[in-house]
Amino acid sequence: MASALEDPVLIRPFRGHRAAVTGVAFNADAAGLATSSLDGFLMLWPLKARSRAYRFVGHAAAVTDVQFSLDGQLIASASQDRTVRLWIPCIHGESSVLKGHTASVRSVSFSHDGHFLVSASNDKSIKIWSVRHQHLLFSLFQHTHWVLCAKFSPDGRLIASCSEDKSVKIWDARNKICIDSFLDYGGFANFVDFNPSGTCIAAAGSNHTVKLWDIRMNKLLQHYEVHRAGVNCLSFHPSGNYLITASADGTLKILDLLEGRLIYTLHGHKGPVLSVAFSKGGEKFASGGADPQVLLWKTNFDSIDYKEVLKYNTRRTQIDDPPHLLDIYPRSPHLHDGKLKSVEDRVSSEDLQHGPASVLATSSKRKSKDERESAVHYGDKQAGISPSLGNALENIVDQLDILTLTISILEQRLTLTEDKLKECLENQQKMLLQGRYEE
Repeated sequence: MASALEDPVLIRPFRGHRAAVTGVAFNADAAGLATSSLDGFLMLWPLKARSRAYRFVGHAAAVTDVQFSLDGQLIASASQDRTVRLWIPCIHGESSVLKGHTASVRSVSFSHDGHFLVSASNDKSIKIWSVRHQHLLFSLFQHTHWVLCAKFSPDGRLIASCSEDKSVKIWDARNKICIDSFLDYGGFANFVDFNPSGTCIAAAGSNHTVKLWDIRMNKLLQHYEVHRAGVNCLSFHPSGNYLITASADGTLKILDLLEGRLIYTLHGHKGPVLSVAFSKGGEKFASGGADPQVLLWKTNFDSIDYKEVLKYNTRRTQIDDPPHLLDIYPRSPHLHDGKLKSVEDRVSSEDLQHGPASVLATSSKRKSKDERESAVHYGDKQAGISPSLGNALENIVDQLDILTLTISILEQRLTLTEDKLKECLENQQKMLLQGRYEE
């Protein structure tokens, strides 16, 4: 479906930071954008034409992350000065300080209801704060190295965290204990987040990978290797059907999670891309880089009305119910290395060469096939269709599935070919320039 729509386009760049942009966040109505930077400032960019940006001063060191509350009434920021700040997004930039960490704070995130705030730090702890009373509620300790990111689940019951100890952990926020742990010996995760339904988590890996786990089945669903360098950040589209990733290779990648494939590679930053985020409605996304630019993009590839989509493809708009705690709790920490190997063994070497393997897409395909079969049998009874005609229809549908898969693989190969061609042209240009200098 993405190929039938328009490509994402760059709306405009924003320049104002003096160092790398570490975080980007939209407010509730996508009319404003907040950014954080290693220059020690926050900036608030009104997205209306010819509007003036505001610079917020308060942190004594680099600002590592920024987040809007869901209602857009507060901004939270994390800093290397070991503090978290809560800002009122107005012209005066008033803020209050939350102190408790003993090392650099790496990330900050509001709960869905806006009552709580979670922060992750190089002091190996995760701290949960009361937004209303602006004080520390409790801390979580189990990571053995720097904690790089922590996020609330959409319903606020769970917290996901990732650390340089190479683990991704799931915490019960109410009982204040770790209930699950995913270990990855290939590298550590720089960023982790829940999908909109809260049933899955995605991790951006330092080993160039993006992984998705189902926290109900305790299973690796998808494993993508589409970047040439570490993945620094990711963001789910509000539909849950797409994931955008930002990488040190200088690109943004958009993944179709239903099809399990790469659909877009975006260039625009000159250097590593450090942050990316969709707006709440999904019609825009923004990225921040080491260049240090902020780029605002129009999504386009998923801009049609979801009610219309539902008429043609119910699978694209189906949102799973949030997981019940009994589905994932209690569990002891475990290794996923063996399970990861078994998943990858089911994928052919050709698929690994030309695109990421998708266990989720396979399971979705089987599910949809079962639904089609039941629908055909039901239709047989209702309309009196003969069994031979029903079998013929099933065969036609199967052939269409094969054709769709073939087109997906061809699109992936075309994307890889375009990337390699661009790299060859860049190398050729460098050689020509070098030859001129030598002459």
